[in-house]
Amino acid sequence: MPMVTGIVMAFKQLTQFFIRDWGSAPWSGFDNFKVALDFNAPVGKALLHSFWVTCMFTVLSVGLSWLIGVTASIFTQDAFRGRGLLRAAFMLPYALPVFAAVITWSFMFQRDTGLINHVLHDQLHLTSDKPFWLIGDNSFWALLTVSVWKSWPFAFLTLTAGLQNIPRELYEAASLDGAGVWQQIRRITLPSLRPVNLVLVLVLFLWTFNDFNTPFVLFGKSAPQAADLISIHIYQSSFITWNFGQGSAMSVLLLLFLLLVTAVYLLATNRRREDAE
Repeated sequence: MPMVTGIVMAFKQLTQFFIRDWGSAPWSGFDNFKVALDFNAPVGKALLHSFWVTCMFTVLSVGLSWLIGVTASIFTQDAFRGRGLLRAAFMLPYALPVFAAVITWSFMFQRDTGLINHVLHDQLHLTSDKPFWLIGDNSFWALLTVSVWKSWPFAFLTLTAGLQNIPRELYEAASLDGAGVWQQIRRITLPSLRPVNLVLVLVLFLWTFNDFNTPFVLFGKSAPQAADLISIHIYQSSFITWNFGQGSAMSVLLLLFLLLVTAVYLLATNRRREDAE
């Protein structure tokens, strides 16, 4: 029902004047979509900028989360003293409530009193001056850091479960044949994890592209232009400018884009699987 309501709202001229009775708002047809997709106009330019920022952010976040997750899962694959404790420590970012974790990061990113600048500037002397992390271009990297910190434990958990299904005999046989650690990872581990990775990458992509809580808690209602993710952009279009029809149209466009990407991804992976078989 909420999805249907949102789609209906996208075809209405719904502003603050019709909040008490949104059903009485006049129909606008495809006007909201035309405005959003007019990339020569201010609204369309801003939406396109937000879209490209979100794409870059998603690619980097998903890629780094997967890389750290697969590295940690391979490192803890063999038994050693303290492995259980280390695995539990790895899962802490995933177990912590999102709001509490991101609020903590926002304090750490404060320019004058934050831990990040204290370490980088005061302790390590890596910067000539204390940079701003929550405004300007650095806000993108601050957001990316928090996103990766929050997401990689899920990749670690999923890949660790996938590693349990790889027979140990394969590694033993490869070791007897003279294969080194990197060759075993390349020839055995990564190919065996391919079915898990296919699902994992898709889930991380959808979660990251739609992420609203992280930028909202980190930056508030108005994110810097460098970190203007499309979820925050749609929120601003709907609840800051009070143009709910236009914001709903952007949400529908986002839904269609995610459905298209998911369909193409599933078709490509299924075709690759069929060719491999």
